[in-house]
Amino acid sequence: VQLVESGGGLVQAGGSLRLSCAASGFTLDEYSIGWFRQAPGKEYEEISCISNSVGSTNYADSVQGRFTISSDNAENTVYLQMNNLKPEDTAVYYCAARFSDYCSSRMNEYNYWGQGTQVTVSS
Repeated sequence: VQLVESGGGLVQAGGSLRLSCAASGFTLDEYSIGWFRQAPGKEYEEISCISNSVGSTNYADSVQGRFTISSDNAENTVYLQMNNLKPEDTAVYYCAARFSDYCSSRMNEYNYWGQGTQVTVSS
């Protein structure tokens, strides 16, 4: 089982990035996939999650309206489209898989994690 994030980078404020979370060893319809981030000196924050089995998505208030999570089951990949990026979005972004129909904000309820991808937003 493996999760591999990609798509991070350096972008100016107001710009966009699309992160990818490619899953192998399991199928997305059996898991909920969450995106977390950790900014320097701060705790992990769950920012979005998708459950294909129940057709639900959710977002943290900090990214609501700017980020969109989606899933391509044929590619076994979850995406996080990030628009109107702000310097406070600078963080390492991780995707995680939870063997459940439902998302959770608790990191210890996720079974698998990717290695993370750095997003840096300059002002």
